[in-house]
Amino acid sequence: MSDSTDRPEQDSQPETGALPVPFPTDWTRCLILVAHPDDPEYGMSAAVARWTAEGRSVVYVLASSGEAGIEGMAPEIAGPIREEEQRRSAAHVGVDTVEFLGFPDSRIVNNGELRDAIADSIRKHRPDIVVSLYSGPEFGPGMPNQSDHMEFGDAVGAAYDDLVAAVGVDSREGRPQMWFESDPRPSHYVDVTGFVDPAIDALAEHKEYMSVLDPQTPVREQAQTQFERMVAPVEGLADGNPVVGFTRKRP
Repeated sequence: MSDSTDRPEQDSQPETGALPVPFPTDWTRCLILVAHPDDPEYGMSAAVARWTAEGRSVVYVLASSGEAGIEGMAPEIAGPIREEEQRRSAAHVGVDTVEFLGFPDSRIVNNGELRDAIADSIRKHRPDIVVSLYSGPEFGPGMPNQSDHMEFGDAVGAAYDDLVAAVGVDSREGRPQMWFESDPRPSHYVDVTGFVDPAIDALAEHKEYMSVLDPQTPVREQAQTQFERMVAPVEGLADGNPVVGFTRKRP
């Protein structure tokens, strides 16, 4: 995740204290929309591995190539490296299609150009559901989110709403039925029992990026620690199995 609010009124947040409910299963095609390479691996790739194993189609579309994300490496060198790391990463969880929109890493803004590109991706891939990375102001106390994530999440919501307002909801015509974000305080969950290892393998593919983040710790060890923290069991949920959480934003 490269460095570089109010949420829409329609956001569907879980009731305080309520346990998440199982993620819907009445869909076939999913479009994952994120800002940077490695964003899918921080919080959702184990769910993606389960979905593709079930025969569902998942496509990744990334706003940027993460070219500003490797300290000490020129953007024109880092960008292609991070794109290739993301393609290899996606393959571990059954994703064959990975596209990059070419917006500037660490300078993503919710503007008309970005919203149009997102809408074009939705029309092109005709997903039943859209899933994007958490765009709230902070992941937890003292853990602020990045501007790119917040701006991109707002753009996803605006593009989604514009499509639905124009022509309604119909995945046959390229209009998704639901939009979810990964979320540390989710309304829905996916039980990812049996799919944590491929997700760790996916995160570990970001070798150049992660080796700079923590040169003292082997990349695979970093990936395992990070991912096991993200899918830690929740008391009273999924019989204590590892879970990935999402919040339904629309409709």
